Amino acid sequence: MTSKVDSKEVGLVAGLNLFHFFLGTRDLHYGLWQDDLEVSIRNLPQAQKRYSDYLLDHIPPGVKRILDVGCGAGGVATELLARGYEVEGVSPSPLLSEAAQRQAGEAFKIHQGRFEDVSFDADEKFDLVMFSESFQYITLDTVLTDAQKRLNPGGYILICDFFKTRAAGRSAIGGGHPIGKFMSALERSGLEVLQDKDITRETAPNLDIVDQMGQELFLPTFQLIGYALDSNHPWLARFLRWKYQKKLRKIQRKYLSGERNGENFARFKIYRLLLLRQPEY
Repeated sequence: MTSKVDSKEVGLVAGLNLFHFFLGTRDLHYGLWQDDLEVSIRNLPQAQKRYSDYLLDHIPPGVKRILDVGCGAGGVATELLARGYEVEGVSPSPLLSEAAQRQAGEAFKIHQGRFEDVSFDADEKFDLVMFSESFQYITLDTVLTDAQKRLNPGGYILICDFFKTRAAGRSAIGGGHPIGKFMSALERSGLEVLQDKDITRETAPNLDIVDQMGQELFLPTFQLIGYALDSNHPWLARFLRWKYQKKLRKIQRKYLSGERNGENFARFKIYRLLLLRQPEY
């Protein structure tokens, strides 16, 4: 019996293919928008490159072996390999693993499965474990402990991801561990915080691009499909709206309501880069 395909996984790969075709980018992560860069879809590849450079520039001297947890389509791993690091990846997504392997090359070893479940050899250690927008998908109770098990003494954990703030109200933007719970877990871990940078301002504009795509691309497309169904197959249109009414309402609120924008992202999320160090003992 074949396993069920994750629709989110298919959506990510479809988005990757779309962006590669129209923009030439092979990255899935956010862009870093600084004041000199206009926030527009055509500048997304440049903003993503700035994000990758910013992330990699925070790798401490002396690091050689890196574990890229949630390596996505392999964009960051490709940059790491180009800079001379030894890199292995962890990926729960077979489709994204294929994309990462194509981009980073056959020498890039990918551990297939969730970080919580992947088995490593006892002596397989790394100088740095990296979470680039993957930290939020891993169980908070164990993620720091599991990462520490993979580190050499004095090794590092580099996290670049967003967390939920304590803002009141319901956000149309999902994802992120609650920042308070994360800080408690961090305090219990015994890890030393070397750097903690808030880059919410520089990452929030990505949601303005998402909102623009929703209003100017997806909404007119859905309206056109609905018009064609109503005109040619009215009974089918009524059935589909009834059958998938909950999913359609969710899509409407999440992607087409205009609530997924930079302002709301900055209210409900905080994007942090954290460099942590494992004790020497």
